[in-house]
Amino acid sequence: MSRERSRESSRERFRARFAVFAECLLVGVWIGVAALPLVTLPAALAAGAGHLRRWTGDHETGLRSFAADLRGALRGGGWAVGTGYLTALAVVGADLALVRALPVPGGRAAGSLAVLAALWLTVSLLRAATAWRPGQRWRDLLGPAARRALRDPAGSLLVVCGLVVIAASAWFSTPLALPALGVLVAATLATERRAAAVAGDHSAETLPTRTSGDPVVGIRSAGAMGVPPARAKPRAWGRVGTTDGAPCRA
Repeated sequence: MSRERSRESSRERFRARFAVFAECLLVGVWIGVAALPLVTLPAALAAGAGHLRRWTGDHETGLRSFAADLRGALRGGGWAVGTGYLTALAVVGADLALVRALPVPGGRAAGSLAVLAALWLTVSLLRAATAWRPGQRWRDLLGPAARRALRDPAGSLLVVCGLVVIAASAWFSTPLALPALGVLVAATLATERRAAAVAGDHSAETLPTRTSGDPVVGIRSAGAMGVPPARAKPRAWGRVGTTDGAPCRA
């Protein structure tokens, strides 16, 4: 009997994890379509992160919520951030092209530094996008995100691995890069939550207030984005509030 329950539990965990993966692929397509103008890329990443955050928390979300977050992120300075990011990448590309066309002493070192700077800038942008919340301004997020990218090299490496997944997907088949964007955002979300857990900052992980009659957060929200439930101190993934302010635990 216990063996049957264990098998059923394993099947439920597999279905939950596969559902998270499928949702990541879906939101990756949304991000890719929203980022077609290129300058909207940061806002699209922020909207995708918001969707996954709500979805893993068992909150109602969908394409309409994604579009609302996209508009909010653009109004909060997303246009300027996207323009600045593309300009920086263009400068890096021009530097690499110049080094390749006119070999000079130290050119390879300069090219390597330019690539590292582009990676640091990209990781910082991703971490800022996943930290964005409706009503926030991008200029308040970019500085702290850039510092976290340097102080948390393990987390930044995880984000770089997500970039490698996108590059490999695009090399294999260009359309596959779109759903891979969702995997990249999920990896960045897991990185940010891991960094918050290490720093002891759990205020951002508390789920919005629910009524006492709402269903308690289930298996999807417990470690679905890379944080095992046992490490979620103080069980922020499974904590919800009631309308009278008294907390209840899953």
